[in-house]
Amino acid sequence: MYRKRKISILVALSMAALFYMTGCTGKNAGSAGSSVKKDVFRVGMECDYPPFNWTQLNSSGGGVKIDGNAEYAGGYDVEIAKRIAKGLGRKLVIVKTKWEGLEPALNSGKIDAIVAGMSPTAKRKKNIDFTDNYYHSDLVMVVKKGSSYENATSIQDFKGAKITAQLSTFHYSVIDQIKGVQKQTAMEKFATMRVALKSGIVDGYVSERPEGISAQSADPNLKMVEFKDGFVTSEDDTAIAAGLVKNSPLKKEIDEILKNLSEDKRVEIMDDAIKNQPSAR
Repeated sequence: MYRKRKISILVALSMAALFYMTGCTGKNAGSAGSSVKKDVFRVGMECDYPPFNWTQLNSSGGGVKIDGNAEYAGGYDVEIAKRIAKGLGRKLVIVKTKWEGLEPALNSGKIDAIVAGMSPTAKRKKNIDFTDNYYHSDLVMVVKKGSSYENATSIQDFKGAKITAQLSTFHYSVIDQIKGVQKQTAMEKFATMRVALKSGIVDGYVSERPEGISAQSADPNLKMVEFKDGFVTSEDDTAIAAGLVKNSPLKKEIDEILKNLSEDKRVEIMDDAIKNQPSAR
């Protein structure tokens, strides 16, 4: 009888202690969470999509240290993120994240926003919200200089060509607009596409204009082709905006910050990014 009672008392005391500790932990966690939310702006990006974002070894050119990493991030997206963070009164933290992991990272709370050259497509809007646009860019084709496609003026000039684009982007879907095209497997990185192009695995790849400029600046054997008769796209496809969780209270503030960033300043920032990206040095 005594033994049973003693065990019961010990169990009760243990449960009471656990309840107390849980309550304290919950309270502290809430305080820490609100502190992080108030003081830090965690932005996700690939850090591998110049001139929008890239990885570098130091803080030169305004690079921002990557969270949990000895390296730094630079590029157009980083400069835009800096301005947003400053406007919010928060410290900018760059979280290096693979492209396909950006939306999950946002919705899980790992990051506060996606600032990664992302287009606010209808498909993405089903899962996340977007700010107003902070850039707009037309689609181009990157080809090998001296190839039969160098002087193309229409996307239909690529009939029979082997064409690819980046994985999980609308760039890959627009390839279907080319009649008789040989659509190749999508690739994860532009660096990989450039190698595939120079080695003859593909005849061209679809990209936004900044990447086209970057490619031909970095390698004289590559050329960007702009079209008179180009791809049919929507405004959302060719625009670039910051991704936020659904009904984010940050949207209104960020839209106001972007509203005060003139078009001339945006162009200036992009021109600097193109000039300063690692591959162009």
